[in-house]
Amino acid sequence: MRVMGVDPGLTRCGVGVVEGVAGRPLTMLGVGVVRTPVDADLSHRLLAVEQGLEQWLDEHRPECVAVERVFSQHNVRTVMGTAQASAVAMLCAARRGIPVALHTPSEVKAAVTGSGRAEKAQVGAMVTRLLRLSAPPRPADAADALALAICHIWRAPAQNRLQQAVARHTVNATKGRTA
Repeated sequence: MRVMGVDPGLTRCGVGVVEGVAGRPLTMLGVGVVRTPVDADLSHRLLAVEQGLEQWLDEHRPECVAVERVFSQHNVRTVMGTAQASAVAMLCAARRGIPVALHTPSEVKAAVTGSGRAEKAQVGAMVTRLLRLSAPPRPADAADALALAICHIWRAPAQNRLQQAVARHTVNATKGRTA
């Protein structure tokens, strides 16, 4: 499975592409950030994020895009920018028919470090170890994007089985009512 992780942000939008399957060594195919100028108009910044993500999608052709689920922060301005960049990432994937998965920061941290309260340095260290890199990806947004991709690769099989079980249960329950 090839997954593009996106750590949404207006100033720095982390992007990382990882390939592999749960239980096997993973391979990093690319990592970086899409940057926008702080003094640019919001619409131009969103356009720059869209153009950058489209380039990543063109180059790496992921099967899925994993995006960090926006969570409430104290700074409304920051959370709005994050949400807007997140929406751009989801739109880019949807335009191509690529499934999108949302993961909370604590899910990602727990998946890669074993603790949902891990610090950024711990996430970076584990991403480095799991992908057999010589140094942690910089900036932290890039490491976080790789962590999102890793999280999805490891969690997707279980999530798919759960969704299939729920769908079967729903179908069976519906059949039982109409019979």
